[in-house]
Amino acid sequence: MNTIRISRIGIITEGIASWSEALAVLRNQAPYQGGELPPLKPATLKPNERRRTTRTIKLALQATEEALQDCPDTQNLLSVFSSSEGDLDIIDQICRALSQPDRPVSPTQFHNSVHNAPAGYWSIGSGSLAGSNSLAGLDGGFAAGLIDAATLVLSEQQPVLLTCYDQLPPTLLQDVMPIKTPFAVALMLIPESPSQEGLARLELRLDAQGEADVMADHALERLRRSAPAARCLPLLQALAQIESPRQCRLTYLPGLNLQVSLSR
Repeated sequence: MNTIRISRIGIITEGIASWSEALAVLRNQAPYQGGELPPLKPATLKPNERRRTTRTIKLALQATEEALQDCPDTQNLLSVFSSSEGDLDIIDQICRALSQPDRPVSPTQFHNSVHNAPAGYWSIGSGSLAGSNSLAGLDGGFAAGLIDAATLVLSEQQPVLLTCYDQLPPTLLQDVMPIKTPFAVALMLIPESPSQEGLARLELRLDAQGEADVMADHALERLRRSAPAARCLPLLQALAQIESPRQCRLTYLPGLNLQVSLSR
């Protein structure tokens, strides 16, 4: 059986600054009320490097840092970074600059425009020398990232970091990419082994039957629909409440979902 494990989770969105804060909401012990996005101050980067980053990069790194607390070896850690469409702020800034007479694109804007910029800044801060994939999957960005990361865990028999993130788009792009809430989640995935412990065991398969799961709580369902990265919420709730085997279906492609079976 091709199974993997989740060992740690990081999350940040409006009104939730960490996995421990998310647990009470996902276990229905406290209502989700939203609110302000917690301050984005990822400690991975030195201040000079942090000033050159974007709010999208900071969001991704904040969740990543929580998932990697106490990780003994980030230098050899494989990683997958996934989003809906990358950093829409930078796309907007560069397009605006190119429309001006002198085309004043700054070097910082240019190097932040590459799709793997969050992965690059993470590798600088963590000292990682391992391979990293960067994906864009529209509404299926989280499922695409989970499939890619799980494939790496199984093929390489090594831990893999998965970070999925979406930031609010600039005003001109909101109609074509209606992301309403900044959201980032990071999962530390590890191979199945008698010596490994984790939050849960996962088995993935594609499912062409039925629809992706929705959240029973209306506030959490609004959050799930407000950002492609938040389509992970059915999985996070299953992890938060896991006492016996569970299943959830996640948004992937039109007519095709990702089914995740969970057990201890």
